This record gives sequence, C-alpha cells and structure tokens, in this order.
Amino acid sequence: MKDFWNILQDAFHLESFREWQEEIIRSVIDGNDTLVFMPTGWWKSLIYQFSWMILEGVVIVISPLISLMKDQVDKLNSIWIRTELINSTISQLDKQIILDEIATNQADSENWIKFLYIAPERLNDSYFLSVIKNIDISLIAIDEAHCISQWWHDFRPSYLKIKWFIECLRNKKHCP
Repeated sequence: MKDFWNILQDAFHLESFREWQEEIIRSVIDGNDTLVFMPTGWWKSLIYQFSWMILEGVVIVISPLISLMKDQVDKLNSIWIRTELINSTISQLDKQIILDEIATNQADSENWIKFLYIAPERLNDSYFLSVIKNIDISLIAIDEAHCISQWWHDFRPSYLKIKWFIECLRNKKHCP
C-alpha cells in the first residue's frame, strides 16, 4: 500500500491529517460503507479524494450544489487529477463527450477521468446509467449529504434513487 504520508504531502501538499481523517480513509479503503460527519472546512472531500489514490477505478461524487462541484473539479484538475462534472450547466454534447470518454477510460492512460461529479438527477438518465454500469468504480461519495437529512427528498427527489443506483452497480461490475 502506498505510503499515506507521501500521498498527503506530494499530492495534496498537506503536512498532517485532521482529527479522524486517516482512520476514516482507512475505513473507505478497506471497502466499508462509511458515513462521515465533519464540520465545514475540515476537508471532508479529502477523504474520498485521498482514497482514490489507493483504489482503482473512477470515483463518482453525487453532489447537489453546482458551485461546490465546480470548485472541487477546479481544485483536482489544478493538481493534475483529471476530473469532470455532469450537471445542468453543461451542454448535451459535452455530457455525451464525457460519457463516451468514461466508457473507454484507460487506467494506464495519462489523462483518464478519475473523478466524475454528478447531480443526483443523473440517476434518472438511462444513457448515463448504461455507461456507468460498465466501468470500474473505486467508490461512490455522496457529498453534502446533510441536504438529505435537512430537507429529505423534497430537496431533490432524485436522492431516492441512490440506493437503487448503488445496488445496480454492485450487481453489474466491481463496485464497493
């Protein structure tokens, strides 16, 4: 297993983990379903971003907030981790290009898509599902999950499909 400290310093330019981050990352890497509650500003996203450095496959991040997605995509791309997003801000053609590229992702390629941020509504898109069912997925992260507990599915009805989505993936391809 790659050295945690080298990854933390080399990839993320951090000197140390915050409280519980390393234990949570180890839980994710060990394949455990992991629910994380941390305060704002505690680098919760580091947990799934760091875990990808150890695991193989694409990380799918379900996020309800367009601005947060854009911020995360920009940050990861700035440290040379290829990241894309599919939400209502991009054209149908761009969605098609991203999905076509993911369908042919090559882990040995220098520029393969490693993170895909999606709005929960992607779970209603049959083409998206057909592509995702046929790729290797290292993990699925549900970012800003407090939106579910605060407003439940009235906030975004597509959140009701997350369990079904994960079950479909586990039946078709390697998916933690």
